[in-house]
Amino acid sequence: MALIKSVRGFTPVFGKGCYLAENATIIGDVITGDDCSIWFNAVLRGDVNSIRIGNNVNIQDGAVLHTLYQKSVVEIGNRVTVAHNAVIHGAKIHDNVLIGIGAIVLDHAVINENSIIAAGAVVLSNTIVEAGSVYAGNPAKKIKEIDPEQSKNMIERIAGNYKMYAEWYKQK
Repeated sequence: MALIKSVRGFTPVFGKGCYLAENATIIGDVITGDDCSIWFNAVLRGDVNSIRIGNNVNIQDGAVLHTLYQKSVVEIGNRVTVAHNAVIHGAKIHDNVLIGIGAIVLDHAVINENSIIAAGAVVLSNTIVEAGSVYAGNPAKKIKEIDPEQSKNMIERIAGNYKMYAEWYKQK
């Protein structure tokens, strides 16, 4: 069973149909929507401020979500993928976004809908990522626009796949 820990009077709350890997760690002021999955070695530390996650979000293996005390929160919309070993620190992620493997998104950054943050990208504090675009590099910069329908379909497909994978683990 995942490590679910209360701190400062806050206990994590999960929506319907969520999957939590046995060694995921979810602490404090964390609220998820329905059909989310939090995978192996992922850490969601809502100890110093809040983490809010929409529906059908997958937080993959080794990802870390955290905030700054009294300064930043994590807000994640619907159908978002936070890939393996990514870090989200006090940022806002809108609907239909893919955060690539090993990407870092820092405090007060805003990732608008139907966007992709490439693997290994570093989105600096206060950066606003344009909707329907791909950002890559360190520091992350816009490298191209993508067709919103195409990106939405790809991101929804990945989110749907992770919902299916989670069902495999729920079976006894």
